[in-house]
Amino acid sequence: MLSLILRLIHMVQPLIIPLCLITAWVFILMLVSSVIAMIIDVIKRSKKMHQIPCSHCQYFTNDYRLKCPVNPFQANTELAINCKDYHIREN
Repeated sequence: MLSLILRLIHMVQPLIIPLCLITAWVFILMLVSSVIAMIIDVIKRSKKMHQIPCSHCQYFTNDYRLKCPVNPFQANTELAINCKDYHIREN
């Protein structure tokens, strides 16, 4: 029984190094593709968030308790992008 196991190990041994190499490269490629996908997602999300006009609105209070008295549930969210009550702050 031991000789059978030893023969099997000697037969598989030349395949272990290429198999480990391929497995390592697959993991590296998966890591790189997930990092690239994450970067693309962050860029899309930041572009969307920069479209929110609340900080330039005259109704924006910049208070964490009530950011906008006109639309308090939409303030600083994506729902505020096309806010019909938006008025540019006059300095």
